[in-house]
Amino acid sequence: MGHCLDILFSLCIASLLTHSTCTLHSRQRQRLHGILGFAWKNCGAPDDPAVMKTLSISPDPIMVPGNLVASATGTTSVALTSPLSLNVTLEKEVAGFWVKIPCLEEIGSCHYTDACSLLDQVIPPGQDCPEPLHTYGIPCHCPFKAGDYTLPESEFQLPDIELPFWLTNGNYRAMGVLGSNGKELGCLKVSLSIHSS
Repeated sequence: MGHCLDILFSLCIASLLTHSTCTLHSRQRQRLHGILGFAWKNCGAPDDPAVMKTLSISPDPIMVPGNLVASATGTTSVALTSPLSLNVTLEKEVAGFWVKIPCLEEIGSCHYTDACSLLDQVIPPGQDCPEPLHTYGIPCHCPFKAGDYTLPESEFQLPDIELPFWLTNGNYRAMGVLGSNGKELGCLKVSLSIHSS
């Protein structure tokens, strides 16, 4: 189950970096967007081709199990093709300090050599993309064409799954860096709170 969470997180980072509309404002890219426990920002260079414009997630904190409402817009100025590397850094707040969670069984602060193969594990090639991606024409497999992508406000059901002990109630920070052939394509930082029953 934990591997599924890591794949889900990787899928979110990859799809959020590739499925979106953007006007670049260097000051805007440097500040966290959001209120309460959820916040986000682009963390890459100003000329990175994959950039988020908007990202919204509620409730805050995220309840597992429960419903999650999300919307996102962004852009990629280049096609994103396999192999598409993904470096994930995951931290949890413990007694007021941020502690990096190591990569254990492909969960945590991990390097994935090809996010495209992760997407194929979650959604086998030839299978329709899940809702609401299918409805809005958002692809779920590589390659992703250059262009603007929008996910209107949509509801997702987070199932009741057994989470690793370190991924239960708490505050988290995650950074995902997407790259190809040694070049950074995009970077996204997210902070959020999770509450599991």
